Amino acid sequence: MAAQFASLAPALAAVNPNDFVDALMRMTATRLTAMTGGVLRYRHHAYRRDLPDPPVIWQEGSSRLLDFGEGAAGDGVPVVMVPSLVNRAYVLDLAPGQSLARWLPSQGIRPFLLDWGEPGEVERRFNLAAYIARVRRALTAARQVGKGKPVLLGYCMGGNLALAAALQMQDEIAALVLLATPWDFHAGGAHQAALVQALAPSLVPQGDPIPPLDVDVLQGFFWALDPLTALKKFTSFNAMPSGSDNERRFVAMEDWLNDGVPLAGPVARECLLGWYGENTPPKGRWLVDGRPVRPQDWQKPALVALPERDKLVPKEGAAVLLEQLPKAERLDAASGHIGMVVGPRAQAGLWQPLAAWLRHQNSVKVARKPGLSGRTRRTKTKVRG
Repeated sequence: MAAQFASLAPALAAVNPNDFVDALMRMTATRLTAMTGGVLRYRHHAYRRDLPDPPVIWQEGSSRLLDFGEGAAGDGVPVVMVPSLVNRAYVLDLAPGQSLARWLPSQGIRPFLLDWGEPGEVERRFNLAAYIARVRRALTAARQVGKGKPVLLGYCMGGNLALAAALQMQDEIAALVLLATPWDFHAGGAHQAALVQALAPSLVPQGDPIPPLDVDVLQGFFWALDPLTALKKFTSFNAMPSGSDNERRFVAMEDWLNDGVPLAGPVARECLLGWYGENTPPKGRWLVDGRPVRPQDWQKPALVALPERDKLVPKEGAAVLLEQLPKAERLDAASGHIGMVVGPRAQAGLWQPLAAWLRHQNSVKVARKPGLSGRTRRTKTKVRG
């Protein structure tokens, strides 16, 4: 970067400083006007999410397990999907054409979505172990209505919860899928770790009870990772054709981003001080119920999906799981953290290869039943998106 700036020095030396300032101000005003236009256009857009919820098969506190595969996909491969605790679960059921949960049944898969809801009085005192215990109970509920052992799928922070739960229920789960799951919090994202370390003392004060981390504070943290995000995305939105599919997709995604929930205080402390601050997961120092969460102990198939342009979960930190999971396969998605599951290329880049991988796990399971010949060797391979 310094070399690029240095190369501009001769050209800048020949420019009148006042003319340069005037040109810079005009360009800034043009860009800010475009961004402001995009913000106003978004605020007045008529789109509202109105997808009806599928049946609820289990509920505990604010958490629900939604069955998206009842009926035609009832005999399909059961998959329990675990989202992050920070944003609403419906990112996996965002809108028509942007719902992984509603698309999977057409592929012979029966998805269940764990909707955390908004933390109530009980959940506001939860630590990570308490949420992981809920994942286990949701899995038990899914197995009671599904056919066979379920696959456990975790997205973002939900992947960490899913991995911890899977290690505690290894005999009850067929396979594990981790989408954009952070593991080494200091790999590829040193600026994130430094930012958290600077802010953590004020965000999660010492003592009990620890107050929940407000959603506006969380949003501010995510914005700080890329301060130009608003400028870039709303400027781009302002240029989209009115009534286009891209326009609707943008509004649906932005509505979801702005519909966050607070994070339980004990969870915030574990994540900000432990994960980001001390980088406990890759060091084997993240403990759940007194035991370390070790990917090396997962002895069944696993799929690790890595978005190419992930600014929230640097790919380098998530890719560490490929080396630690003994039977992991890799799926590269040419998109960002959220676009991987709801963007215009989500179906080709993630949904289709994911569905194929899930069906393959089911076919391998059938082939290994007593009386059938053939053995399948699991190796570290790359799934093409």
